[in-house]
Amino acid sequence: MNAGTSPLDARRPLRFGYGTNGLADLRLDDALRLLADLGYDGVGLTLDHMHLDPLAPDLAARTRRVAHRLDALGLGVTVETGARYVLDPRRKHGPSLLDPDPGDRARRADLLLRAVRVAADLGAHAVHCFSGIVPEGTDTDTAWKRLAETLTPVLDAAASAGVPLAVEPEPGHLLASLDDFHHLRRILGDPEPLGLTLDIGHCQCLEPLSPADCVRAAAPWLRHVQIEDMRRGVHEHLPFGDGEIDFPPVLAALAATGYQGLTVVELPRHSHAGPHYAGHSLPFLRHAEQTAATASPRPAPALQQAAPPHGAPSTAPEGSSTP
Repeated sequence: MNAGTSPLDARRPLRFGYGTNGLADLRLDDALRLLADLGYDGVGLTLDHMHLDPLAPDLAARTRRVAHRLDALGLGVTVETGARYVLDPRRKHGPSLLDPDPGDRARRADLLLRAVRVAADLGAHAVHCFSGIVPEGTDTDTAWKRLAETLTPVLDAAASAGVPLAVEPEPGHLLASLDDFHHLRRILGDPEPLGLTLDIGHCQCLEPLSPADCVRAAAPWLRHVQIEDMRRGVHEHLPFGDGEIDFPPVLAALAATGYQGLTVVELPRHSHAGPHYAGHSLPFLRHAEQTAATASPRPAPALQQAAPPHGAPSTAPEGSSTP
């Protein structure tokens, strides 16, 4: 390495994608073409009725058509499972992995099993999921037990398919933080296919570490990354520049891990103007990445203010796969 060259210069560029839950008003083929034309490396594909419906007939055939389209456009993919009403038209994100009814938990597990098969057929680098909110009247120990039991067959399927299951800490959910992710790992015996989806905005919202330090702490388990701007203590996904995150240190930390999965922009509440935000997000991220590559190394940022209580919902509950 030449004198004065940043260590980042020797690393491959990060691979950026955009989530289809932020392009819900577009046909899937139009969304994929848009992202390819804008220069994205891939797509975070949420299995939902308006795009690739996981419950409609001929899923395998429809998945093959999407795989051919992704290949033709040169787009990588991760499969996301946070559709709001795909299982129940009356309960947002219901049923969950924590529901008291075993049949309801099985419906959510079946969706994840379908997602694993879709991911394998698409050549996706991960399947994303989250735990769900603890139901009223359910104690925490019972909720963790339900989560572990319901995820076990999904993890077995993921192992067979060779696709990691990347669980996302979600504000307000049972599994809300990095510490909670490690708790799940211990309960399950640290299975090889279990990985982590790290949402950078969630780190800003509630983790005691800075977002860049969260990336470094999560590196060994990192299988998928979501990114957007956010403010401390407020779970609201914001366009870049509208929140508080300093992105060059975050991207520098991410590059230093060697992570080569997709880093997917997550702006579901801005789907009404999805093409606009998709067009503005990638130049922002590439500029931040270049700034990170040319900046002098900085000391690790200090811890932020104390996080909200464990699992506490934010003042604007949203969910990375919501709202």
